[in-house]
Amino acid sequence: MAASGEDDMFPAMDRKPTPPGGIQRSSWKRGEAAYCLGLFGTAFVTLVTVTRLADSPFAGVDLDTLLFFLLYGLFTIAIGYHHPNIGYYSFDRVAQVASILVLGPVVAAWVNGAASLVYPWHRLRNGVPLRDVILASLNNAGLMAMIVLICGSLYTGLGGAVPLMVINDRSAMLLVVLVLSMQGFNDLGMLGMLKAGRRDTAGFLQPFSVALELGSGATAVLVALVYNTMSLQVLALLLGVLSLGMLALRQFASMRLGLERIVEERTQSLREKTRELEQLATLDNLTGLFNRRYADTYLDKLLKQAAERERRFSITLCDIDLFKQINDVHSHAIGDEVLRTVADILRERCRRTDMIARYGGEEFLICFPDTSLAQSQTLCEELRGAVERHDWARVGLARAVTISFGIAESRPELSVSTLVHTADLRLYAAKHAGRNLVVAAEV
Repeated sequence: MAASGEDDMFPAMDRKPTPPGGIQRSSWKRGEAAYCLGLFGTAFVTLVTVTRLADSPFAGVDLDTLLFFLLYGLFTIAIGYHHPNIGYYSFDRVAQVASILVLGPVVAAWVNGAASLVYPWHRLRNGVPLRDVILASLNNAGLMAMIVLICGSLYTGLGGAVPLMVINDRSAMLLVVLVLSMQGFNDLGMLGMLKAGRRDTAGFLQPFSVALELGSGATAVLVALVYNTMSLQVLALLLGVLSLGMLALRQFASMRLGLERIVEERTQSLREKTRELEQLATLDNLTGLFNRRYADTYLDKLLKQAAERERRFSITLCDIDLFKQINDVHSHAIGDEVLRTVADILRERCRRTDMIARYGGEEFLICFPDTSLAQSQTLCEELRGAVERHDWARVGLARAVTISFGIAESRPELSVSTLVHTADLRLYAAKHAGRNLVVAAEV
């Protein structure tokens, strides 16, 4: 079984559906198209040259034999399955190896190249663009013809028998070389195509498929031996049994891939649920800001990093002024809307590098990385003014909402609790001084 690119070179997920009344867009990239055209051209020129130089490779080969291996090649290609990441796997290696052992590498290359050239054209019925079909046809024919010619010539060059009539220790070793070399060249050809298209090659080698590949090689040897030494009736019986086995293996492979997809979907679902739980553990439900648990962990890590890199940062604790009156006079629903609105203002006005958390009931903590005390004071003044200037009538309030800030700057010897306590003292000073203020002091 080979990821030979037969029928569909690439995963179905890369295909785009045909728009209603439109033409499906080609999935072949420019590099892939150039690669397959070059491969086909090289294979065709090489095969024509070798055929002319060879000593009558078609001599003694009757038309029925050529037609049999052509049709058998098409059949083994058709019995395959799509791998979601790599492409189309088929049993074409059975026909390829068997034809080498019956016809020789040159004739086998022509026959298998022709089968691979013809097979992709059925995809036109499925709405696949003509350009895709042509490129797949040329790529498949070029790759398969080169594999059969090169590896078959290596086999015969080392003394492999054609036609194969018996198996001994030496022939068995050469048959192993033939099958392994064909697998190696097939993988190189596929990798070349994936690289040309800059596609992901992760998971390219599949142990299950490699095992089937080796089994296909052994099956091909049996087909060749029976074809060369036994009657037509025995060959027909063998091919019938092998066909049933191939169909069963295809069904098993499809079921296996289906189970893998289910496991992958369940795993993805668990990952998403885990992310949701992590968000619930770190985010405040009302405002969507980080919660106190996350803020303390963040500050602890930032303090350690700042000590190692000799960098400082600042934090502020800010508290909505007279928030209890808002709840008492206007209701807790209005109070919740005020909290959400203040959170939105802070989120919109803060920098992307800043961390904002709801630290208590109406209290927020903001961390300003790589920011001095004076810079943080300027930022907090802007935030204070933005809250005061907001149109609070939209929320149902007759008076503006204000907010007070207390700022502290980090030092290597400070703990999170000490740093937060210092900012809290500054916040208390702002409240005591009349509210709607920003108070900053050296720690």
